[in-house]
Amino acid sequence: MPLNLPNLLTWLRIVLIPLFVGIFYFEKSWVSEPNQNLVATVIFTAAAITDWLDGWLARRLNQTSAFGAFLDPVADKLMVAAALIILVQLGRVDAIIALIIIGREITISALREWMAQIGQARSVAVSLIGKIKTVSQMIAIPLLLYHDSLDAFDPQRWGTWLIYSAAVLTLISMGWYLKLSMPLAWRR
Repeated sequence: MPLNLPNLLTWLRIVLIPLFVGIFYFEKSWVSEPNQNLVATVIFTAAAITDWLDGWLARRLNQTSAFGAFLDPVADKLMVAAALIILVQLGRVDAIIALIIIGREITISALREWMAQIGQARSVAVSLIGKIKTVSQMIAIPLLLYHDSLDAFDPQRWGTWLIYSAAVLTLISMGWYLKLSMPLAWRR
């Protein structure tokens, strides 16, 4: 495992997950609900920024590695899954939406692993629709975490709209990846 700045940022994202989840389990007398929402939003947003930053730094500093390429998506999926589970528990996201998004991530991860084993990893490279889905999720989740209205702006309404959009894009992108892999599946 190469120890470099991009990989350290990825590890930081993983280490933030228990803190992110734990903030909602602190006693209300220690941290009020609005403050829990704010702290969780800040932690998740920082994690989302490090996701972009570690990839950019790895390319910029020529510090890409097989381990980093493996760990980065794992960190992302863990953070998103933790956030969705918390949001379901708080009643801010429907369980079916969380299941669609988490189920897709597991399915596509397994598909990518299988495609890499048969030497076809490039066949399931990240698509534009996958990137749009990720951006939609990474904006929706902090809005849903923050939850409290900001004057005329309602983060819950916008976050809900974006997370539903992300779920639709999730299904479309999963269908796209599965369609690309089907010809290879029938040959094996």
